[in-house]
Amino acid sequence: MASYASPLPLPTFFAVSTPVLISSNISLKLYPSPLKRLFVRRRRRLKTPAACSAEAASKLEQWDSMTARFAGASNIPFLLIQIPQILLNQRNLVSNNSAALFAVPWLGMLTGLLGNLTLLSYFAKKKEKEAILVQILGVISIYIVIVQLAVVGAMPLPQFMATSAAVVTGLVLNFMNYYGWLIQWVWQRWEDFVTIVGISVLPQVMWSTFVPFIPNSIFPGVVSCCLAVLFIILTRTGKLSKKAERFVGSISGWTATLLFMWMPVAQMWTNYLNPDNIKGLAALTLLLGMIGNGLMIPRALFIRDLMWFTGASWASLLQGWGNLAWMYCLKSISKEFFWAATVVLLIWLGMAARQDRIAYGYSSPFQSMKVLFFGTR
Repeated sequence: MASYASPLPLPTFFAVSTPVLISSNISLKLYPSPLKRLFVRRRRRLKTPAACSAEAASKLEQWDSMTARFAGASNIPFLLIQIPQILLNQRNLVSNNSAALFAVPWLGMLTGLLGNLTLLSYFAKKKEKEAILVQILGVISIYIVIVQLAVVGAMPLPQFMATSAAVVTGLVLNFMNYYGWLIQWVWQRWEDFVTIVGISVLPQVMWSTFVPFIPNSIFPGVVSCCLAVLFIILTRTGKLSKKAERFVGSISGWTATLLFMWMPVAQMWTNYLNPDNIKGLAALTLLLGMIGNGLMIPRALFIRDLMWFTGASWASLLQGWGNLAWMYCLKSISKEFFWAATVVLLIWLGMAARQDRIAYGYSSPFQSMKVLFFGTR
């Protein structure tokens, strides 16, 4: 009893070995400075579960807000990419230089437009506001180029009219569905249409990439279209299992993703066959595309959207970097430009992975990738 009443400090070894006897209410002035620093460090480390939970929720909320801003900022480089092409086409129209517009492949523009429309429906359903704006910007900018091509006759009139109807219908229906103003039956019919178009276009584009090494044919597109119609009929009549119905429902998004993933393959194949084509690419345009897609990667990783992450962001990002690498090999760009872009890209991706790990409280960035691809920690 005398030892507890004594104002003298306890020995250091006793205080450390029996911390339960030392109340946190005892003044730290009674203890030597080394022991005082030990208590302060312990008090800082010992956080209540509520405090830890609040801190984790705050980090998650902050990273959520930042990734949304990054995705919204990607509209700027994407807009800067399309404006030069639109202005160039307009100058050619004014100067009656129609031949220059015939060099722009309307089929490639149409493919990109359908991809943007499909992803617009996908993100509108998920209420991803920033990604919706990116897809709307892509639809409108590509459609302006298509209008310019149709004016000079570079795009056939029937295809242009069908494309115009699809664009107007898609924008209106997605707008109404986002705000909950659309009847579910109408939205299902639009999803069926998008699914059929996606399944039909993807195999045809893949086949056309290797023409003339293989015969020029619409057979892949026709067969795929028939299969898509069959799957839709079976789904709507309840002939498929629930798992199969979910698979059919996700096909439209994945076909758009695979279409974007195929674009780098087609571009590299074209560059391999015609190396001089790479000289027609602008390094600044490729860099802007990389910046836009790079800004969307943190958001896709944060919400664990595998389709967005692999297709619409990563595939397009790698396409831009691959073209830059090809231009560097052909001495079309300087060594400093290529390596500066590569280093900044790697730093950005590393930062995104690190911040995602911190936000979710993981011990390794690889856990984020594991959850993204496999859905488990």
